[in-house]
Amino acid sequence: MDTGAVDDLRTFLVGADLTVAGLDRAGLDPAGLEPTVRLWVDRADDGRVVGSTGYETSADGVHVLVRSVAVAPHLRGLGHGTRLARFAVDHAATTGARRAWLFSRRSGPFWQSLGFAAADRDDLAAALADTHQVRSFRRTGQLAHEVAWSLDLTAV
Repeated sequence: MDTGAVDDLRTFLVGADLTVAGLDRAGLDPAGLEPTVRLWVDRADDGRVVGSTGYETSADGVHVLVRSVAVAPHLRGLGHGTRLARFAVDHAATTGARRAWLFSRRSGPFWQSLGFAAADRDDLAAALADTHQVRSFRRTGQLAHEVAWSLDLTAV
């Protein structure tokens, strides 16, 4: 993902009130994003970002932190979020990850409809301690306010 695409994604995620930890220029390597961060965007015909999905991988590759799943307001309720979330989860499973985790204070029912179950946020933070999002949430104190969810990818 080139720098322009990352800037477009950051703008989209800020508008969706989602974290952008790890999506700044400091988080980029010469090839794009750090190898542990995987992100995809959906664009409208005019080039605007209208959806996104992604995940960060633990150092051992066993765990992923699903993040940046967002859909433009005019496309919500049409299945786009489900498609994007499933894409990230399926991609993570095919790369060998065994468990998907995420933080969501507002969208629990959505994630439950995809098979996620409530999880212990400290377990999530331990499994994914090296990810940008967990490090950022610890540094800012936001971790204490988050709700964790988890999905066994060996059953997907």
